[in-house]
Amino acid sequence: MPWYADWFDRPEYERVYRQRDAEEAERIVGFIERVAAPRAGAHLLDVGCGRGRHARAFARLGYRVTGIDLSERAIATARRRAEDEDLAIDFRRRDMRAPMGTEAFDGGVNLFSSFGYFNTEHEHQQVIDHVAASLRPSGFFVQDFLNAEQVRASLVPESTRFEDGFRITERRWIENDRIEKKITLSSTGDGADADSPQTFRESVRLLERDDFRRFYERAGLRLDDTFGDYDGAPFDEADSPRLIMVSRKVEGEEV
Repeated sequence: MPWYADWFDRPEYERVYRQRDAEEAERIVGFIERVAAPRAGAHLLDVGCGRGRHARAFARLGYRVTGIDLSERAIATARRRAEDEDLAIDFRRRDMRAPMGTEAFDGGVNLFSSFGYFNTEHEHQQVIDHVAASLRPSGFFVQDFLNAEQVRASLVPESTRFEDGFRITERRWIENDRIEKKITLSSTGDGADADSPQTFRESVRLLERDDFRRFYERAGLRLDDTFGDYDGAPFDEADSPRLIMVSRKVEGEEV
């Protein structure tokens, strides 16, 4: 079983990444509004929506939102949290390599490096092809990914932190042009209450801007802008913490 088919369904995932909060999501969505300028009430697609924090931020602003994710647990959590806020969001469990509809959306987003998981370029191209097919003419696609060059230059091999009675150790290394991560969670409790350490893995392809440009061109998308963070700084391959790309569907193109 590939790592992504199980890890995002684990409660431990939420413990490791709980620092991602609603305030951060609202900041990201505000940035997307500025750079992509969706029309009022636009229908937006969140690809790899996870537990729906960005989808909810969009919905609070009056957008119609559809979110897709492979994780059954993530989708169930996203639905529950949307219901708690009385937000009407269409969350669907779906593999991002599968079709997402034809000219159904005014814009799409893929955030928090929710990409690069697969083994082949063909699979990554499939995702972009289906996103492009789902967009209406001139529809936008904002994709947020890690900056591969900056990761290579500043990789922290190991880090440890403590969260709610757990020691979380993350080991990182680069192998076969992928960033590999081994995550170990161990209880800090004593005696019979202490659980055995649990280990999980992540593996993401180190894709660069030219790789994405190639994916987009094949799919009928035009890369218009690239930013290095959510403050709108220009992308700098050496220093930018993120690679944030804004593309649009070229009118008349068929995928």
